Amino acid sequence: MPDDITFSIDGEEVSAKPGQTVLQAAIDAGIYIPYLCYFPEMKPYGACRACIVDSESGGRKMTTASCTLPAAADMQITTNSEEIVGIRQGIIEMLMSEHPHGCLTCHRIELCGPQDICQRHVAVTDRCTICPKNERCELKDTVRMLELDLRTPLNYHRRNLPIHTDDPFYDRDYNLCIVCARCVRVCEEVRFDTALTLTSRSGVALVGTSHGTSLLESGCEFCGACIDVCPTGALVERDYKWEKAQTQVPTVCTNCAVGCEMVAEVNRFDKVIRFRGDLSGEANRGQACFKGKFAYDYPNSKNRLKSPYIREAGMLKKVETAAAIDSIAEALKRYSPSEVALIASPRGSNEDNYVAGKFARAGLRTNNVDSGLNTIPEVFAVMRDRLGTTGATNPIWDLENAKCIVIIGGNPTEEQNVLAVPVKKAARAGAKIIVIDSRETELTRYATEWLKVLPGTEHILVAGMARVISDESLEHREAAADDSKDADELKQSLWDFDPGRVAEVCGVDENRVRRAARTYAENSPAAALFGADTIGKDRRSLLTDAVINLALLCGNIGQKGGGIYPLFAGANTQGSWDVGCAPNALPGGRAITSAADRSAMEDLWSVSITTEQGAGVGELFDRMRSGQIKAAIVMADGMDANLSAYGDVSHALGSLDFLAVSAVFDSPWTAAANVVIPAATYAEQTSTVTNLERRVQQVRQAAERKHGESAGWELISALAKAMGVSGFDFGSPESVFADIRRAVPGYAGISYERLVSKGLQAPCPNGDHDGTPVLFAESGDQQLPEFADMEFEMKSPERPSGGLTLVPGRVLHQPERDMSVLRRGEMNYAERDEVVHLNGADADRAGIEAGDRVRIVTVGGTEVLTGFAVLDMPHSGFVAATELFASIASAMQDSTDPDPSPSVPGLELRSVTLIKVPVSSRTEVAAD
Repeated sequence: MPDDITFSIDGEEVSAKPGQTVLQAAIDAGIYIPYLCYFPEMKPYGACRACIVDSESGGRKMTTASCTLPAAADMQITTNSEEIVGIRQGIIEMLMSEHPHGCLTCHRIELCGPQDICQRHVAVTDRCTICPKNERCELKDTVRMLELDLRTPLNYHRRNLPIHTDDPFYDRDYNLCIVCARCVRVCEEVRFDTALTLTSRSGVALVGTSHGTSLLESGCEFCGACIDVCPTGALVERDYKWEKAQTQVPTVCTNCAVGCEMVAEVNRFDKVIRFRGDLSGEANRGQACFKGKFAYDYPNSKNRLKSPYIREAGMLKKVETAAAIDSIAEALKRYSPSEVALIASPRGSNEDNYVAGKFARAGLRTNNVDSGLNTIPEVFAVMRDRLGTTGATNPIWDLENAKCIVIIGGNPTEEQNVLAVPVKKAARAGAKIIVIDSRETELTRYATEWLKVLPGTEHILVAGMARVISDESLEHREAAADDSKDADELKQSLWDFDPGRVAEVCGVDENRVRRAARTYAENSPAAALFGADTIGKDRRSLLTDAVINLALLCGNIGQKGGGIYPLFAGANTQGSWDVGCAPNALPGGRAITSAADRSAMEDLWSVSITTEQGAGVGELFDRMRSGQIKAAIVMADGMDANLSAYGDVSHALGSLDFLAVSAVFDSPWTAAANVVIPAATYAEQTSTVTNLERRVQQVRQAAERKHGESAGWELISALAKAMGVSGFDFGSPESVFADIRRAVPGYAGISYERLVSKGLQAPCPNGDHDGTPVLFAESGDQQLPEFADMEFEMKSPERPSGGLTLVPGRVLHQPERDMSVLRRGEMNYAERDEVVHLNGADADRAGIEAGDRVRIVTVGGTEVLTGFAVLDMPHSGFVAATELFASIASAMQDSTDPDPSPSVPGLELRSVTLIKVPVSSRTEVAAD
């Protein structure tokens, strides 16, 4: 690695990393140089010129913007000479001529409030006190630091532009814009969306939408990055718009498995009023998604449960927490271990879910325990057995180093949004993107190869790719030679996966299968992201084995920029597996079926652990409906009762004899409960969670509890004591984590003290260990897993005859398709004629011709959408339609649910019927 560069700023010696600019080096050294257009993670721009300095190097002197000036050895920088300060003040005065500044040049700036009458008779639109970003405005801070005169020769000329308050989530007031272009650049350079652009009005540069006039038609994903970088009040969140923060608390978003590190801004009323990405966050690098940025404030809702209650004779009765816990304890004693279940919250912390898993084994004597969104346990079981982890083998941002990325059966741009950012960055840098999915998702727009595989045959196609790589000797020689016998057995098991036959079964062209295999093998390092959205539970373990084999075959396990990333739901599903809150899984990756693993935990917990097989969350609901499970505890925070993986929840809960629920709000879960206890949210507790890259992070308490809510670990510990179960004398979350460190070897070196500064990636076996970013990267402790035989039947999944399955898609933008923006009330809504992709044979049976208007209806009778038929679907029995992300954004904006994030619809395959709309509107629609 090249040596650091040494130069001087105002006589002080400064070191810079190669490639750094003078401004970046100054910031690292704690030296203040004013700037307005520069922002971390973005390219130098040099628009505002506020950061000008004098530089001298090699006898050459010049005045230039420090944000674009590369640091050079022995360079001498002057930031505060009289001439530089004068020029800088002149630049800021010119910026202020197009920005309200009546308060910026007033000696009463610290004394006035928004309701005070201005004694200088400054117009309302020229005052800082009425700006939503007052006291967090970077322009105001810069003016203060430069100590401008209280008079300026330049008058403010208001642009008189309309204020945009008609799109979801945030307002845009370009009268306050200083055209630093940060918002445009973060959208283009960091998010790779280009929803915003620089436009002009009467020859004056302005910011606007790249298509149309609404964010809904410009491809905005409402991540909020533009708001977080805006230095003025031009872009601001609509909720709590005028609220001022008193404290800022670093924490972690609990809406998905990425675990974005956020900063919670808390007002004087102890409410979390804003969430913004933490630039120092290693999991997200300051980025967020629409759920994390705008669905954070449910802890503030007035509709929260405020006290425990018990249902007696059909009536609800408020009780004290202790009485409610005693009621649960008394009820559970009536049931045998196989008749009870415990479902932990998908937002539950490691502490919550460790105590839940421990109580299930030590108190209830059952393995019927799981976290609420562990809906693909088949994938996790294979990952645990073969790789020793259920999480990704590599860090999230390692994806930007990949030369090829394959995405199989997952939709990371929505479900794990920030994970998709480095994927797009890699694509922008030239990486090959292969999408194996019948659905049209945002990443198909970046794809080098999009293989529209028959749903349910993804594992066959991946095995076929491995066969091509083997046949053409494209495998990584060292990886295949690690165990030649093992590799030979794999090749033998791949013999049946002839590429021609694979193409026929999967419904894709053979040449494309071969091309995808060569692309993956020839562009190393290559990463694989895979989900189970489109494949049945009986085939998920086969897909997981196939993906691991493919990565091993090409040497992508243990390599920076390579690896595999399982795509799953739930903020702490990974942590739940680590701490043993999963069916038949004990802490630290131990298995119920292993006598040695059971013995280790029995010694630690001083209990006898049953070997009777438990069920995962989906099967638990099946067992409730069948009457096998008669009593349950459900920690419902973050659980959507309408999730298809649960089946008919109303029937399941109604079949129980007894149900205890811990929840934040009333819901279908509480409606069926015998006992309800209010749950504490992420904002009201300090705890830890583990994200999909195995990073253990600390959630920090931002607000006080107001109604005696209980954290999960507190509730279960109290319940264990009420039932006379020992080993639950926990007095704090840190004491629970100390127990976790003893039970989970990979967490042994992690402590609350160490997590204050940053998260650590497990395994971290001791206090001197810095965590393990890339699994299997170093020889010694970790050996590469063996290949698994690919001995399974090569056939497509069975489907009910005559039925149709909807293959839904969703993208940010389709400029080739016409759309319109309609205004209903005070909000914009995107509308367009949708296209329904049908197989010709299915269309003939339904009496539908190309251009006919058809309605897609679920089996339950709910209309999904109406569109015009195009007969280009390659797979019989399937119908596809792609909508715009704008519909989801608008739906969440309009939602009356105080916690809308869990119910945002995914792209699930489902059974539907088609209804031909009679009439007047047949049209010619070209196939895409």
